[in-house]
This record gives sequence, structure tokens and C-alpha cells, in this order.
Amino acid sequence: MSIATEVRQLGRHDGASVTVRGWVQTTRTHGKVAFVVVRDGTGIVQCVVVQKQVPPAAWELCGALTQESSVAVTGSVRADARAPGGYELAVQDLVLIGPSAEYPIQPKEHGVDFLLDNRHLWLRSSQQRAIMRVRNEVEQAIHDFFYQREFVRIDTPILTAAIGEGGAGLFEVDYFDERAYLTQTGQLYAEAAAAALGKVYCFGPTFRAEKSKTRRHLTEFWMVEPEVAWNDSADNMRLQEDFVSYIVERALARCRDELAILERDTAPLERVAPPFPRIEYAEAIRVLQARGHEIEWGADLGAPDETVLASDYDRPLFVMNYPREAKAFYMKENPADPRTVLCDDLLAPEGYGEIIGGSQREDDYDRLLRRIRAENLPEAAYGWYLDLRRYGTFPHSGFGLGVERTVAWITGRPHIRELIPFPRMLTRIYP
Repeated sequence: MSIATEVRQLGRHDGASVTVRGWVQTTRTHGKVAFVVVRDGTGIVQCVVVQKQVPPAAWELCGALTQESSVAVTGSVRADARAPGGYELAVQDLVLIGPSAEYPIQPKEHGVDFLLDNRHLWLRSSQQRAIMRVRNEVEQAIHDFFYQREFVRIDTPILTAAIGEGGAGLFEVDYFDERAYLTQTGQLYAEAAAAALGKVYCFGPTFRAEKSKTRRHLTEFWMVEPEVAWNDSADNMRLQEDFVSYIVERALARCRDELAILERDTAPLERVAPPFPRIEYAEAIRVLQARGHEIEWGADLGAPDETVLASDYDRPLFVMNYPREAKAFYMKENPADPRTVLCDDLLAPEGYGEIIGGSQREDDYDRLLRRIRAENLPEAAYGWYLDLRRYGTFPHSGFGLGVERTVAWITGRPHIRELIPFPRMLTRIYP
């Protein structure tokens, strides 16, 4: 009797007869010996088929197998240092489970649109599998970081009447004859939870109806947003640099094989450690102007600006205290310069730009109400948010880290569309 197992567990069964189920990656035949490489989701294994050692039907099947056919392979496990994972299967039987006719993605160059149209199949490629494993590790690291520090996860609504960021980037939906939006952020609700639990975070999909086609933008992406009672802006940045350093360290420790598949130079990642450098927004503008950028004080930074600023440093860079008009209504006025707010953007090096936006939140009721009115936001929709300042207001801060941008930086991928299983972009909602 054979033992049903996964490829990653073959080392536990050296010399035993096992059955592995998976998908055919490649086949080749040399005379009376055939080689079938099978992937099962946990790894790949080379299966060696000798004609005289298998039933005639199994040998005949070897010649008919096509890419991505699903099979069950039974064979004895044997160590081989040259094989992927250090083990291969000496096949005793081979059974076809699901044939694969004319598989669309072949071992050749394909256009991006073709690959995205076939995203449900493109995910099976070695590089895309590696990316998804790194993403999985990053997401698990996120949860572990906050769990170890006794944060409480809060699940915030996806449908909301309150706008968290710019009104121009909203997906409006009909909500039983009322106006509602797909959430841009869970932050406002996390602030309410911080007053109850002290240290909280939310983690989920967010939506931005921005008509942008850059390599950094998706219309649906995932964001983690911690919120901490009593933390000021400086505390907030210390939490961010500890958090990012932890995520990078986990990816380096547990995803070396995947990063190698992606040909990622890990040397820049190995330099990521606190403290991260910090510069004021005003200084950033002076630097950019000195380098020929046509940007004036008061403007938000664009992707080229972020790339230039970050290129001077070997680890992520904080740009702090932007002008009030360039940032969201909820950010706290800077006592040292009321034209600005206590906030930061964390810029990843190597041209990856902003991965975190954070701020101390405005805890003064009157100032917050003035900002809501100045932004022409629907005051009634923010009654509950203003209540947080009516009933025991408190200093607090938080930030949002974009998962896809962070994984893009860690993996060294040039475009954000590869960093989520099924990307949603300006011109793409299929598959």
C-alpha cells in the first residue's frame, strides 16, 4: 500500500511507496525512460518512469501527457541531490485524473494583456507561485507582529457613508435608496475601537476609484491599519519602522527560495533596520528643487519625487509634516507650524515609493469640525466620528500600509498588478 503525501513531505518517506497528486509541469522521454515533473502546490518532484517497471497503460500515458494535466503518481521515494527538493519518485504507476488540452500559457513570451486575461492560469507559473508565497508570508507576519504586541484586530465595514480620503476616489453604490461608498480606509472606525481597546488594527480590502494607470495603483487593494491610543506622531513612526523591519526580516528568513526564483537581490533588504532616516516636507521640497524638479511648497509629492528622495538612502525614508491642504481632514494640526499637519509618508528605496501613510489624528473637536466643513464633507455622516472628540477625546495616531506595494518592494517586481491574485485596475475587472 502506498502512502498519500505531499511533495514537501517526501523526505519523511525515503524508501517508501507514496502517491502524490498534482499537475504536470513538463515531460520528456529518452528511449524507454520518461521523466515527468509534477507540481502539487507544496513543491515539485521529478518522477522517473521506466517502461518495464510500470503497467503498459501507465507507459502509454507518459507519451500522451500534456502541460497541466492532473495526475496521481505512485512510486518509491529516493534521495537525489540533483532533484528539486532533494528527492525523486521511481514511478510504479501513473493515473490521469484530468486531461489538459491545448493549455493557453506555453513556455514562451506572452503579452501582459494575454497573461492578465488568463490570470486564473498564469498563477500556476513558478514566478507567480513564488510571489503568492511571499505575499502569504508578509500577511502572516503582519498578524504575528500585532498579536505579539497585544493589539486587537477589528473588522471594519466595507460599505460606509463616511469618506476617509479624497472624495474624487470613491466608488458609490446604491444602499437601499441611500448613498454609500466602498471603503477607502477602515481608519475612522479603528479610531473608535482604539478608544475602547487601546491598541487595534484592521486588515482588509480598500477601494479607490482613481483613474490612474501607473505601476503603483490598483482600484482594489489590501491595507493594514493600526491605531494606537496615546501615541503621538513620533511614537507612530517608531511603530512603523519596527513593523516594516519585522516584515522584511520574516520574508528574508522564510522566503529565500521564492526570492531566488524571482532573482531578487536581497542585499538592499538586509540593510532594513531601525532607525529609518527622517526629513521634513519643507526640506524635501528644497532637495527636489535643487535637482531640477518643478514643485512648489504646498504640492503633494509624485512618484518621481519620491524616487529621487529615497535614492539618497539605503533603507526606507520618512517624509514628515506635509501641508494641511495636501493631506486628509483628520490629521492633527502641527503646533510648530499650523500650515502643516503631523503626518508622515514612508518611502521604500529602489524606486518603490510610498508604502505607508500615517499621522497623528486631530483630537480637538472644534478644529476637526472646521476641517470637515472646509472640505465640504457631509457633516451628518461624521456625527459619530465627532463624538469621539466629544466624549473623552485623547491623543492617538495610526497608519496604513499597502500590502501590494510592500510585496512589490520585497520581491523586486516592477508592477503592482502581479502582487495580488486577481488585480482590479482602471481597465480590468476580468477574470
